[in-house]
Amino acid sequence: MKPPIAIVGGGLAGIAAAIRLVDAGERVVLLESRKKLGGRATSFVDPRSGEMLDNCQHVLMGSCTNLLDLYDRLGVLGSVQWHPRVWWANPPYEPDVMMPGRLPAPGHFSISFLRMKFLGVADKRSIARAMWRLIRLGREGRERWRGKSFGEFLTDTKQTRAARELFWEPVITSACNVPCDRTDAFYAMYVFQQGFLQDSWSPVMGLSSVPLLSLYDPAEEILRTGGGELRTGVSALALAFDGRRVTGVVTDEGMVESSSVIAAVPPDRLAKLCSDTMRAADIRLARLEEIQFSPILGVHLFFDQPIMQTPHIVLPGRATQWLFDKGVDSQGRYHIHAVISAADEWMELDEADIVVKVMDDVQWALPNTRGLDPVAFRAVKEKRATFACTPGIDDLRPSAVRDGIRGGIDNLLLAGDWCDTGWPATMEGAVRSGYLAADGCSAFNGATKIRGLIPDVPPAGLARMLGL
Repeated sequence: MKPPIAIVGGGLAGIAAAIRLVDAGERVVLLESRKKLGGRATSFVDPRSGEMLDNCQHVLMGSCTNLLDLYDRLGVLGSVQWHPRVWWANPPYEPDVMMPGRLPAPGHFSISFLRMKFLGVADKRSIARAMWRLIRLGREGRERWRGKSFGEFLTDTKQTRAARELFWEPVITSACNVPCDRTDAFYAMYVFQQGFLQDSWSPVMGLSSVPLLSLYDPAEEILRTGGGELRTGVSALALAFDGRRVTGVVTDEGMVESSSVIAAVPPDRLAKLCSDTMRAADIRLARLEEIQFSPILGVHLFFDQPIMQTPHIVLPGRATQWLFDKGVDSQGRYHIHAVISAADEWMELDEADIVVKVMDDVQWALPNTRGLDPVAFRAVKEKRATFACTPGIDDLRPSAVRDGIRGGIDNLLLAGDWCDTGWPATMEGAVRSGYLAADGCSAFNGATKIRGLIPDVPPAGLARMLGL
């Protein structure tokens, strides 16, 4: 038999590539340096309590067609709970609710948006003006903003200060993990055009009802049944290169010969696996160190009484963007997960200081918690959580397969949310990269061509007519 396809990295991109290749009849060896799958979208056992905690809250949307396809292949779609409503804190009043209504897209949020009280009339007018501009721009107009900041677009559409701070910043910072003034306008526009405006299903939010790590449990059996192999706790040391093609992966347990290699690791890690000869042979490897990262902070808070009446809530204008109700843990404690995206200023704080700052936001959003302290807490810093989706990032994002014009290494495929997927740094982007790498790898190996990406949710009729 020919050597298997080696996949380096067991995050979502690596899992997606492995499952897709196995389904296509390919033999795969998936190598992961840690003892568990999931990469940054995984869980860990907290040594203080013994509870299984997610690194950070991860959200999927109805627009995440490829991630949903992967969950379907893993048989875990039943573990996703769907939330059409999004609550926005507005103390001392009840939270505002944004949800799709009866009007056709792109007007499906209009009624609930007009009822939101934390924004003034002038703020809503400015937001509506920007939304109409986004609708009429369509894809071609979005392309013209590529390389500029979304902050420039907000200035161009004369957004009020409150609209920027209370509406645009929470959404874009959460979606792209950089603030509006640092986000490439193309991707921020994509978030709204594709994720909010074009139809009423795409913005529906899905949350896992089980620890993220549990979602990947079926992967090993799927690989084994398909003639493949999962090897955890195995560290890749280098990619073997004979001057023309990659022949395998050098690991701390020996050489893994392969017909092709999919490198599904972060760009800085990939740079360490490649020799200077390899990097000179493939233009995709030339600028890996130039890709910058942005941190996320997840803070698990435990209380001896319930404090939230909604499954989640957005905190407009606060440093903490979201709170998620995680239910009651095995010790009877009420578990709340706070998320801070683009958390650069938080990374040097110690855990006690972090909890004080987060509790200030919690007590602002949920006045019933004033005077209440958590009985336990755990802060999780992801200093390199995502690539920084800043203007000009497209010049650095490589494609999954070699450059058709400038050449490269045929049997080296790249995967990861940082690759060129057309999406910002999301779980959907990671899965798309894995599927694209699997497609290119299967074609190179002469097998039946994989059908590529799962189609996007189509825009509603009126949205299409208006330009989306």
